[in-house]
Amino acid sequence: MTSSSSSSPEISAATRIDTQDHFSYKNATHDEVMEELSSRFILNLPDEELASLERICFQVEQAHWFYEDFIREENPKFPSLPLKKFSAMLFHACPLLHQWSHDHEQAFNNFMQYKTRVPVCGAIMLNETWEKCLLVKGWKSSSGWGFPKGKINEDEPEPNCAVREVLEETGYNLAGQIDPQNVIRLAIKEQKISLYIVPGVPEDYPFKTKTRKEISKIEWFKLTDLPTWKRSKASLGKFYLISPFIVYASASLLCFLLLTLRPVLLKHL
Repeated sequence: MTSSSSSSPEISAATRIDTQDHFSYKNATHDEVMEELSSRFILNLPDEELASLERICFQVEQAHWFYEDFIREENPKFPSLPLKKFSAMLFHACPLLHQWSHDHEQAFNNFMQYKTRVPVCGAIMLNETWEKCLLVKGWKSSSGWGFPKGKINEDEPEPNCAVREVLEETGYNLAGQIDPQNVIRLAIKEQKISLYIVPGVPEDYPFKTKTRKEISKIEWFKLTDLPTWKRSKASLGKFYLISPFIVYASASLLCFLLLTLRPVLLKHL
């Protein structure tokens, strides 16, 4: 599997400091910005990365996040660009990408299809009474609520990916709390999704995303208010990939409770 970037467009503090010291975008031209992004994200890649169009495209996506989150923040005169248009511009500007620039449309479409097949890992985080789960909402106003999750990196163990993504999206560290056996795995449209059920997360924890312009809200929801539990289609639009996992999660929780209570029940028979 080709390595993917994190699904979370988080840029480290070190990168921000380096940006300020190395190059100013306040008075930069479009060509200067493209040249700087090419140098920062493409030109210094190792040969094995440059040999893979998928890996290059992930770097182009990182460059796009950097452009939207930092360059436009420093210089608002630059317009917001959709990934496809930005990608075409960078392919045209960067010498190492010229070999694909004549067929950028196909290269971009292949990358977007590839992205949908990269496995995703995350967690169904439950409170101490097992009555609520933690959900995150995307940045756009049209975004729905979903479980914290993200794409796995090359050779990364699934539990490690879940810990990393949850930490980035919610600020909560699940290290040491994940049971590799307590996982729900589903395949949706060729993409494998693995969510670990983690009970006992404190409700009063000060959740705070580490991402930029990806997560707008982090909140607890009662399980009985979610689709399939509530059996109401009125709220389906506000949730993303909740229903398939809630069905399995409810069954898993029921089995766990029965096993936990079994000694007590047998004692009273």
